[in-house]
Amino acid sequence: MTDAPRGSSPLLQLTLLRIREYTREPEALFWVFAFPIVMALALGIAFRSPSNPPIRVGVTGSSALAAIRARLERVPGFEVREIEAARVDAALRDGLVHLVIVGADPPVYRYDPTRAEGRLARLAVEDALQRADGRADRWKAEDQRVVTPGSRYIDWLVPGLLGMNIMSTSLWGIAFSIVTTRSRKLLKRLVATPMRRRDFLLSQLLGRLVFLAFEVALLLGFAWLAFDVRIRGAVVLVAGLSLLGALSSAGLALLVAARAKTVEGASGLLNVVMLPMWVLSGVFFSKANFPDVTQPFIKALPLTALNDALRAVILEGAPAGALTLDAGILAAWTVVTFGLALRWFRWL
Repeated sequence: MTDAPRGSSPLLQLTLLRIREYTREPEALFWVFAFPIVMALALGIAFRSPSNPPIRVGVTGSSALAAIRARLERVPGFEVREIEAARVDAALRDGLVHLVIVGADPPVYRYDPTRAEGRLARLAVEDALQRADGRADRWKAEDQRVVTPGSRYIDWLVPGLLGMNIMSTSLWGIAFSIVTTRSRKLLKRLVATPMRRRDFLLSQLLGRLVFLAFEVALLLGFAWLAFDVRIRGAVVLVAGLSLLGALSSAGLALLVAARAKTVEGASGLLNVVMLPMWVLSGVFFSKANFPDVTQPFIKALPLTALNDALRAVILEGAPAGALTLDAGILAAWTVVTFGLALRWFRWL
């Protein structure tokens, strides 16, 4: 390693060193920049929201069902598929169809009642067949169709992916860098230099923040170009929340790496920290799916606060005043984890 220029700041040199280390790791660059794009593209295509999604109904090959199939095919909004009798359960399990008619006179419906699409398909098929047999309604309701901006799954998903990526890259990037440096006995050498502990820890944070703007802009820009996901709030609020989320995640990373001596040990601790938040904090599905008794704990997690705040700004155009609670949770995590990391950090 070349000597730093006389009078150069240790913090500046350590930060530049961390940036160079990061840019020389193709795997790290993939996880930071390419992985969220791949996830957004795959899930955006898989869960795209067509304007009028058809109800997929299966029928078996029985000749007795030919009349039922003909009736449904004349009704708009149904997509009728023939399913082999031996493949009925597999077709329902894999989502190939929402409901299968396995008998006639009267019809026998096979569907999964735990899936909302199965219950809706049962009602729609029943209504269509009853009408085809001459049922008359005593009155007809008026429909008022509402399309809420940001109601597509991809609109809801992108802020969650952004929050997950900000947290994950901060945790893995910072914690792994520190633990690897410690395991190679490089921290012992740094102790002998005119460097303060906080300079080393801050350099890890600043090196992470250098890539944050590119990371956020790349994912949001791709979502806008590929899926027309628009930011309905202030861009500066998205930037501020991303920065606060990165700070809280960096604090967790420093805390994890404060005592860990091996990469394997750090990996286990990181999984203990991250996996519950990936599941509970509403990245891929709503946190409302969990019992009410768990909601206070879930809402106190930093990733939950970050995801909720990002969705409020991006999807609803929420002002800064509406983000006070979530921002406070993130700030609290930042202060507490940084304080504990500074106190517990060991060089060896």
